[in-house]
Amino acid sequence: MGERLIVSKIRDGTVIDHIKAGRALEVLKILGISGKEGNIVAVVMNVSSKKLGRKDIVKVEGVELGKEQVDLIALIAPDATINIIRDYDVAEKYRVKVPEKISGLLRCVNPNCITNQPREPIETSFRVVNVSPLKLKCEYCGVVITEELLEKLVEEIA
Repeated sequence: MGERLIVSKIRDGTVIDHIKAGRALEVLKILGISGKEGNIVAVVMNVSSKKLGRKDIVKVEGVELGKEQVDLIALIAPDATINIIRDYDVAEKYRVKVPEKISGLLRCVNPNCITNQPREPIETSFRVVNVSPLKLKCEYCGVVITEELLEKLVEEIA
């Protein structure tokens, strides 16, 4: 008999599966979830996965993700799948996709970039140079953001 995880079903909300092991807490930060909101949240970390070896899973009742949240999740968990749950059933299921362009979601790490100047109301814009390993390039100053820098930027979002 195989091992089983017992996590109760949610009535309405979102299940994010196939998150790279150890990244579930970053996903919660992207979603702005601290646990104080009152939603039922289940976080399962470092469980066995045929596809990834190990993975994390996040279940949040009462929350459906917006495009910006899905785009950010794709940056830190490019293999993730999103399941939208309605009345205890999967209403939608899709795999995240790293967008070609990220606008207004992250700040540029270059303090001299025009997007960081207080008198310049310019939204940040990054092009995806490489998906694996992830590299983003600022369209204004040319600075390259790697996965390691991206983790720090995600921490700032929360």
